Amino acid sequence: MSGSITYYAVVGSNRTVDNPYGLVRRLEHDDGPSDEGLRKDFSWAFTPTIVEWERGDLGQDLVEVSHEQASKIVEYFRARWGEGA
Repeated sequence: MSGSITYYAVVGSNRTVDNPYGLVRRLEHDDGPSDEGLRKDFSWAFTPTIVEWERGDLGQDLVEVSHEQASKIVEYFRARWGEGA
């Protein structure tokens, strides 16, 4: 489905969607998906995290989250990292 975005919280040992390691997203395009991770400056940049997770090569787990939960995770990181640390 072109134009859709799926968000994933990066979780693992002692981390949950309420305090994740990170946030990644998959954007669906007509020519295939592209994957991005949230950076400390709150921009999005390419990441292989989702593909590595799908292959079983990632040390953490990904948990699909809603757009609303993804917004809450961004706010969590704003509080943790500062407005544009």
